[in-house]
Amino acid sequence: MKAWPLVICLSLCLVGLPAAQAQTNDEILAALDKRVKRAAKENGPSVVCIHVSRSPAYHKAPWGTPPNLEYAGDLGMFDAEAARKKVAEHPQRERLSNAIADHDLSDPKVVPESFGSGLVVDDSGLILTNYHVVKGATKLYVRLPGKGGSWANIHAGDPRSDLAVLKLLTPPAGLKALEVGDGGTVREGQFLLTLCNAYTPGFRKGDAPEISSGQVVALRQTPPDAKLAESELHKPTLHHYGTLLQVDAKLAPGCSGGVLVDLDGKAVGLTSALVAVTGDRPGGFAIPFDAGTRRIIDVLKRGEEVEYGFLGVVLDRADFLGMRQNGVRLSRVAPGSPAGRAGFVGGDVIISVDGKPVRNHSDLLLHVGMGLAGNTVQVEARRGINVVRNKVKLGKFFYPGPILAAKRAPARFGLRVDHSSILNQRNPFPGLRLLPEGVVIREVIPGSPADAALLQPDKLVTHVNGKQVTSPAEYNAALAKIGKSVTLTIVNPEGQSDDITLNEK
Repeated sequence: MKAWPLVICLSLCLVGLPAAQAQTNDEILAALDKRVKRAAKENGPSVVCIHVSRSPAYHKAPWGTPPNLEYAGDLGMFDAEAARKKVAEHPQRERLSNAIADHDLSDPKVVPESFGSGLVVDDSGLILTNYHVVKGATKLYVRLPGKGGSWANIHAGDPRSDLAVLKLLTPPAGLKALEVGDGGTVREGQFLLTLCNAYTPGFRKGDAPEISSGQVVALRQTPPDAKLAESELHKPTLHHYGTLLQVDAKLAPGCSGGVLVDLDGKAVGLTSALVAVTGDRPGGFAIPFDAGTRRIIDVLKRGEEVEYGFLGVVLDRADFLGMRQNGVRLSRVAPGSPAGRAGFVGGDVIISVDGKPVRNHSDLLLHVGMGLAGNTVQVEARRGINVVRNKVKLGKFFYPGPILAAKRAPARFGLRVDHSSILNQRNPFPGLRLLPEGVVIREVIPGSPADAALLQPDKLVTHVNGKQVTSPAEYNAALAKIGKSVTLTIVNPEGQSDDITLNEK
């Protein structure tokens, strides 16, 4: 365990001071030592080691089970003994038994294909980690300090924030969730601790996390691969707009999903070891637990999809070229978009979102995105010599990445719907015509009443039994109150409407 670099560094600075002052500094060091140990003791039991396999063997005969086609995050447990019984009479039982042993992540002797760290964020057995740690996993096993381990499902995962929440299938008693602090208050030069399960001897047991320390080097940083992000509007992650803390603490492989802790013992960020792989910059990075990140984590803890906010505007090219640093000028506003409905027009210069200053396009896209779809934010803009402040109900940003969420709305009558704002993004200016408010059909279940009625994705639903709906939440709430029959008002891309009645058997 490495809890001492910070103390040693400060000690060297105190060498040669007068005896009276040294006495005072000895007391300071003792107090600092006490705080470091307390922070490690309070947070260490909540830092776990995640063993990851991406092997397809778990789903192959003779000892595998088919994957859950309904939800890819339902990975389930692996019973090695039951698998051995399945192949007991197989001609190649010895080879298969060896393969089974190699895939039993619950065995401390087995070296996992990959691994990472995670944080207990709910006493019921919810674990926060980086999405890249569990991406493509076929089996997950989580080791908890002093509490054994548990197989886990991916409760919800979000590639855009690089965050995922796992759900332990057999959570042990006495789990303690981390106390999350405000990562938005972290400042450059601040001393912090890191706790994670680095790739060191004994890491597979997950007995205790490794402790290191360092300072915050910079705020609002981009990931090591930022140069790969060519599209300004569709960058790979939120962090490519500049969200990360850069620290000089060494984060080795395995430290993705660890915790960044202040000297008050509060968790202020989630560490990432990607820089250790790329070698792009010294030190490491962490996702700060600021208000926006905590909002995303709350959605993932509920097992739901993270839906990012969307305005529906085209930005002036000067903003992308970095020629303006005091606001973002709107070149155009899409008809029917959230910004258009709120009264914004081309030429407006947005200067803040919910009180957070907007200096450039990255600020705007970040603040709007992390506002999340369906929420209302106040947008402030300059219009000539005047300042305009309008409330905007955010639409949903269309993100083509995979959706990994255990909790989904029921497909009543064979339909699932989405925010209509995704139509603006697929075809931003459909004849410069204002589309009616509603929800867009996202999914039609084969063989369902909706399928029989020839309903198709991308058509708009504006009313349920004559009552207008403007969001998926309103649509699902309306369907929850009705019986076996419903009449939906459907609008096609040409603007023509029709009432369709669906009946459940």
